[in-house]
Amino acid sequence: MTTVLTPASPLTAADRCDRCGAQAYLRVVLLSGGELLFCAHHGRKFEPELKKIAAEIQDETERLTSVPESVNDEDR
Repeated sequence: MTTVLTPASPLTAADRCDRCGAQAYLRVVLLSGGELLFCAHHGRKFEPELKKIAAEIQDETERLTSVPESVNDEDR
């Protein structure tokens, strides 16, 4: 996917997938205007179609596997 390098604003827990209501990790800005939000699962599922209609895709799925800096080494 094409990733937006400087997103307008980070996605938060309040941003929900338009397909299933799970936490959104992808924001798709459409060529026709407007935006769609997707969880990682639906973002992957619809990726081929989204690439055709997206002006920008903000992909924050790396947050699913990253460890917060505040976690101690023994807690990892």
